[in-house]
Amino acid sequence: MLTAEDASGLDFISQQEKDLLGGTLRVTEERRDAGLEGLVGNLDSVIIATEPDILVPAVYDLLRYTGLSCTESFFDTDSQSYVLSLPESATVIVRSRLATDNPFITFNKAKMTRKLPNTRLETFVFNTNNLQDYVTIQKRRGVRFLTPAPVESEYYSFIQTVPSRFTGNSLGLIEWYDKDRLYVPQNGTRIAPDIVKPVYRHLKNISVLDHAATRVRAQDRTAAILEFIALTNYHYDFAVYVKSLNSITSVARRIKDDFAMVFTSGITSFSKDADSGPTERFIQNYGTRVHHMAFRTNDIEETVNALKKGGMGFLLDIVGSPEEGLKQIFSEPSQNTLIVNEYIHRYGDFDGFFTRSNVERLTKATEKQ
Repeated sequence: MLTAEDASGLDFISQQEKDLLGGTLRVTEERRDAGLEGLVGNLDSVIIATEPDILVPAVYDLLRYTGLSCTESFFDTDSQSYVLSLPESATVIVRSRLATDNPFITFNKAKMTRKLPNTRLETFVFNTNNLQDYVTIQKRRGVRFLTPAPVESEYYSFIQTVPSRFTGNSLGLIEWYDKDRLYVPQNGTRIAPDIVKPVYRHLKNISVLDHAATRVRAQDRTAAILEFIALTNYHYDFAVYVKSLNSITSVARRIKDDFAMVFTSGITSFSKDADSGPTERFIQNYGTRVHHMAFRTNDIEETVNALKKGGMGFLLDIVGSPEEGLKQIFSEPSQNTLIVNEYIHRYGDFDGFFTRSNVERLTKATEKQ
């Protein structure tokens, strides 16, 4: 699916898509020939890092504004972590480093992020059924990891790539040994979770993590998507172009109902604030990073009204309709994670993922950040 605002610039847009589709075909063939096909499954978890003094507030924000509950907490040699879970959803791990070594620090030096130099969604962790094969193959292909070998625990084996120079994100792979699926590392100390989730009826309407969206520079869009496809078993699905806002929203999926990875970039690179559009301006202010996490939501009007009463601010009103197939809304960014929450309600037999009108209005709302 390729949509464009008008005929102006279509040749340029079409060439971008041809380049990306050609690259996708090449990368997918290389992935298959290398023996990677089928090794990577769906999203297991995401890791969000915060400053130590706002770790607890960051966790509490997620507890009171999503359906997640705190199911585990632990210390290890260099961090403190809280594990937030919901059945059928990817887990959210919120952590703060106790040590100073941070491989993501160079991506957190933009104008609006310098005050929180350790805060970002850092890592997307995917399931694998054979981590050792994955690591062997990817090392042979030149992929670099943060540790020389997988980190072992009683419950799993885990490794993650160095942060991407295109997105600032790392991709992790986890192979589970134990059905209990505890995230505490081998040298960690489990502690009883000390943050209580508020008991609000409307939180039951907020369910699984549907997708997450990373802001990338226009010139890095193709490279960022191809890199992600090469590291996972995902494929490029479609893009929505909003020419008036100089913005492209691109979607990668593995299978229809799995977590989707979204990349939002400019159509053309940043030039000056007045001409560059909200996506490229966001990157100027915040750097390349995850902009929002989207949660599937039932009874979205009732839920959003209750969230407002609970203190959550929003960047716009709910957009979309049952007739169009979905409704969506962006919250204001959390002061403790810098991440926006999206709430998304898909209706009935809606077979799409986004609508162009919603994408345009949501993209424009980021001008307020």
